[in-house]
Amino acid sequence: MIGSVRAVGANRRPRRVAVLSVHTSPLEQPGTGDAGGMNVYIVQTAVRMARHDVAVEVFTRATSSDLPPSVELAPGVTVRHVVAGPFERLSKNDLPSQLCAFTAGVLRAEAFSAPGHYDVVHSHYWLSGQVGWLARDRWGVPLVHTAHTLAKVKNAALAEGDTPEPRARVIGEEQVVSEADRLVANTEVEATQLVDLYGAAPERVATIPPGVDLERFTPGDRLAARAALGVPRDAVVLAFVGRIQPLKAPDVLVRAAAEMVARDPGLRDRLVVLVVGGPSGTGTEQPEALRTLAAELGVTDVVRFLPPRSGAELARVYRAADVVAVPSHNESFGLVALEAQACGTPVVAAAVGGLPVAVADGVSGVLVPSHDPVEWARELADVALRPGRRDALAAHAAAHAARFSWDRTAEALLETYAEAARVFRRETGTRMRAVDAATRPEEVAV
Repeated sequence: MIGSVRAVGANRRPRRVAVLSVHTSPLEQPGTGDAGGMNVYIVQTAVRMARHDVAVEVFTRATSSDLPPSVELAPGVTVRHVVAGPFERLSKNDLPSQLCAFTAGVLRAEAFSAPGHYDVVHSHYWLSGQVGWLARDRWGVPLVHTAHTLAKVKNAALAEGDTPEPRARVIGEEQVVSEADRLVANTEVEATQLVDLYGAAPERVATIPPGVDLERFTPGDRLAARAALGVPRDAVVLAFVGRIQPLKAPDVLVRAAAEMVARDPGLRDRLVVLVVGGPSGTGTEQPEALRTLAAELGVTDVVRFLPPRSGAELARVYRAADVVAVPSHNESFGLVALEAQACGTPVVAAAVGGLPVAVADGVSGVLVPSHDPVEWARELADVALRPGRRDALAAHAAAHAARFSWDRTAEALLETYAEAARVFRRETGTRMRAVDAATRPEEVAV
């Protein structure tokens, strides 16, 4: 049953947004576990919407009994911890069994407020979409959904030995796509995938590129960054930033580094490969697999493993690198690529998903059409070992990244919320009139 409909028109911004992030909290450090680009997306858009006087409440699953019921992430942004299942960390595959409990917690939180507390629900990832679908019907507000990744796309581009996404997720995504009032795609490629693979109505899909924090990620002193990381001034530095799992393919960079050393043994004394991140997803099953691979390839002296980091420390990694590698098998967009370029560092990335949008091929970086380590070694060497080539790409990297900002993303989301509310109100009104006409007693002629 549809609840009372809030009067939020196309020209009226929402006052309060309920953001759903079941499986990962915006308070978690990106780069390990289930925390990654989605966490960054939620934090950055929420903070900027709050600057427009839009209150944002983020609901996420509590993973510790020590967590308070709510935390202020920033002025106008509240993170609410919902108890749903055991506090210890559960895998994403375990969470569908806790959606009922999570939904109950979200609905109870709203029940303590005056009617019409939220103007829109924005769910992130399919698990949250299942909850958002029910909240939408209960509260009588539109559901906007961002998938971030799609099971059908991931399963079509699996890394060797990786585990495919379960059928339950595919079905869940299909249901959310069918029910959402608006679907937010990161790129036109993703928008097409939603339509072609999931049957989404094209008019319900809005393409809104993610952004980059242009205040935090800026060009800086490369030598100072290297000194802070303990990297020699004259080193050839390649960097990987992200979760350590087959999907992100850090093994491609390690194999390419081994190939570069095999081709030029003298490079070994200068080459430094920074791998920044922690095990995630299927990578947690063999957390030492990448270190083992480096040992098998004889490049343990070349590869340095660093824990996840954020803010100024992460920007320092980007600035220290000659090239940042993004060899993923699938990326809905590629925030790491944007952050690196914003720091003036060229990117060598796989030509998959949204990376051809995040990276301007031949201008701010290079796109590689395969995951062949030999080809990657050639492209990485062509940039990192040719100062003129690297400097030419670096000169355009920051300018390319500047085309994307979180302010633009947040502004587009607010416009999408308002439009979704306008259409939702119109369609709901039509349905209500149809029900009323069908149930109205027939007039009896006297």
